[in-house]
Amino acid sequence: MKPSTKNKIAGKVHEVKGKIKEKAGQLTNNRALQTKGIGEKIAGKVQKKIGQAEKVLGR
Repeated sequence: MKPSTKNKIAGKVHEVKGKIKEKAGQLTNNRALQTKGIGEKIAGKVQKKIGQAEKVLGR
């Protein structure tokens, strides 16, 4: 599997995990978990964008 595809898939996984953590934090009033989820979601989006950029650049 190409690195660009791996980055896109891993980014999406992190994004989904982040959304779940964020919602769990909201439901339980756990600000730390909610913040962790937001951070993981953003990291996932960045990783997904890196995969898209690698594909465009032909790596």
